[in-house]
Amino acid sequence: MSATDDFLGAKDDFISQWGALGTSWGISRTMAQVHALLMISPESISTDQCMEELQISRGNAHTNLKELVGWGLVKIVVKKGERKEFFEAEKDVWKVFTIVLRERKRREIDPAVELLSGCAERSKNVKSAEGKAFHKQMNELEDFAVFASQVGETISKLKYGPAIKYANKFLGLLPKDKS
Repeated sequence: MSATDDFLGAKDDFISQWGALGTSWGISRTMAQVHALLMISPESISTDQCMEELQISRGNAHTNLKELVGWGLVKIVVKKGERKEFFEAEKDVWKVFTIVLRERKRREIDPAVELLSGCAERSKNVKSAEGKAFHKQMNELEDFAVFASQVGETISKLKYGPAIKYANKFLGLLPKDKS
C-alpha cells in the first residue's frame, strides 16, 4: 500500500468517525462529515467539491453547509472571478470546541433550564408528597442545569492555554510527554 493510499484511507476514516461523533453534539452525521471535510481541506471548497468528495446530493450539501455557517463553524469565502460560493471551516480546535459548547447551550441547556424553572414554578404550591417531591426535584435539576451552563460559559471565555492549566489543576491531569 502506498503512502497516498494510506493517506486517503486515513482521510476517509477521519471523515466517517467525525460524522459518528457529530451525532453526540446534536448534529447529523452528514453535517459532521461535511465539517470534517472542510476542516481537513487546505483550501476552501465549493458545494460541488463537497458533493463529489462525500457522494451526497446538492441539496444535502447545500443545506449542511448553510447550517454549519449558521453554527459559526464554517464561513463563506468569496473568490475573485468566481460565481460559486466556497466554504472554509474554523481550524482552531479550541474555537471549534467553544462554538459547539455555545450552540449546545443555546439549543439544549437554555431550553431545559426554562422548562425546569417553569415546572418548579407551577408545582411550588402543591401540598401532596408527590407534588413536593416533584417540586424539589425540579429545583435541584434546574440548579444543576444552571451550574452546567455557567461552567460552559466560563470555559468558553477562556483562551486555550489557561483553560488547559485550569483543567489540569482541577482534574489533576498531567500533560502527556510527546517526546
